[in-house]
Amino acid sequence: MPNSVKYTEEELVSLLKESNAEAFSYLYDSYSGALYGAILKVITDQTLAEDILQEVFVKIWNNIQTYDSSKGRLFTWMINIARNHTIDTTRSKGFKKQSKIQSSENSVDESGTHNEIRESFDAMGIRKQVNLLKEDHQQLIDLAYFNGLTQKEISEQLSIPIGTVKSRMRAAIIELKKIVFRTN
Repeated sequence: MPNSVKYTEEELVSLLKESNAEAFSYLYDSYSGALYGAILKVITDQTLAEDILQEVFVKIWNNIQTYDSSKGRLFTWMINIARNHTIDTTRSKGFKKQSKIQSSENSVDESGTHNEIRESFDAMGIRKQVNLLKEDHQQLIDLAYFNGLTQKEISEQLSIPIGTVKSRMRAAIIELKKIVFRTN
């Protein structure tokens, strides 16, 4: 039977900073699905994604003292850790070698997984809130957070200067924060 204890974000962060294992278990149960979905947007290998998810939670546990609520919500901090760790993994030599070795016969059809990812984000209301942004802001958030692209990659894909991407991304995040705080 799942634990019915619920924490506010402030209580959860405080307990995590005290190395409370029960709070960490709650954190994992509450957020692992969403973080796993974000990882799968970048890496389609489910086994590797599961390994990365475990590494991400170890990083969260080891670095919770660096979390600063004045800079953003806990989920945003964790999704950035997951995204950055996943991207670092894809850029590693071992990953590149493994990708070359895999044959197309062993590729898994990910159509179901993409739907599951969308549903997990929809269940959290994030997609709904992103859809309230202006179209160009939606596009940037989608490319960065749902597709795992860097700002440089977004710049290249959209054929716009990196500085424009950065300023639009900043504006998009500010707007998204306003929407989130209005709806919560």
